[in-house]
Amino acid sequence: MGNLLPFEKIERKILIKKQAETDWNFGKKPEERSVEELINYGIINLNKPKGPTSHQVSAYVQQILGISKSGHSGTLDPHVTGVLPVALVKATRIVQTLLKAGKEYVGIMHLHTDVEEKEIKKAAEELTGKIEQLPPIRSAVKRRLRTREIYYLEILEIEGRDVLFKVGSEAGFYVRKFCHDFGLKLNTHAHMSQLVRTKAGPFTDKDWKTLHDLKDAFSLWKENKEKNGIRKVILPIESAIQHLPKIWVLDSTVKTLCQGADLSIPGISKYNEFNENESVAIMTLKDELICLGETVESSDFIEKNDKGKIVKTKKVFMEKGLYQSYNHHSFIE
Repeated sequence: MGNLLPFEKIERKILIKKQAETDWNFGKKPEERSVEELINYGIINLNKPKGPTSHQVSAYVQQILGISKSGHSGTLDPHVTGVLPVALVKATRIVQTLLKAGKEYVGIMHLHTDVEEKEIKKAAEELTGKIEQLPPIRSAVKRRLRTREIYYLEILEIEGRDVLFKVGSEAGFYVRKFCHDFGLKLNTHAHMSQLVRTKAGPFTDKDWKTLHDLKDAFSLWKENKEKNGIRKVILPIESAIQHLPKIWVLDSTVKTLCQGADLSIPGISKYNEFNENESVAIMTLKDELICLGETVESSDFIEKNDKGKIVKTKKVFMEKGLYQSYNHHSFIE
């Protein structure tokens, strides 16, 4: 499967529980939202520049768009560049789903002594899989030994003492510390000299945008209502949940979910396969995100039963009024 994060390897089939149509008088497809709605409820796949902190970059986004709130996912060091998803205003809580998602980095590790190429590649093979890592002294977490999984580690090029590598890892993996530990495994010292994050969950370097892209697109829209540019930069909130399994519900269920109710089988139209105690995104039949929740049963339970609770609602994102006047019976327990 090549260099893929775990969720990228999953082919999510859609299973039908109950065929249903959606009423187009309520809600709208994410791609039909206005620019104003995107600015209030969207996310940017930003290529963080070298220099500022992640927090400063998030603040620049607020200044450019004239908004009072934004949130970024997965802090990058000031010297590190790359994928930094920044969620806007009412979408800020979505970044928490990305914190636990896998990440990918491309970096240069500098070895302090000469090491044979075959030894470097052998060490890379041995360090793939589950490793133990002690967070660096300057870190936001408690310093204790933690197990982290390296999904793949590829040595792309070796030039003298500089090793160009690509690594896909579980969240909470410290690349700088990893380079130090890699050196020790080779009976030498090593440090990270450059690093770019190329994936953070579903966001990748293939379609990242710069702060300049954002500023230019926003100015064009402000001046002459040119929408195409800004729609490429500010994405719907739904782009941040591509890595999660989904459950699509009947229109009649939306209103009660927006009020924080848990989801039961009668309200479900279709669904992906999922496990018990897994994070899921609950969607309308127009593919709008309603809320995030945690499953209390596996998807097999839906197939075999016609009632029973399936998801405990955790975070509601949809505005309460969007399906407010829908009068059908709501299928919630």
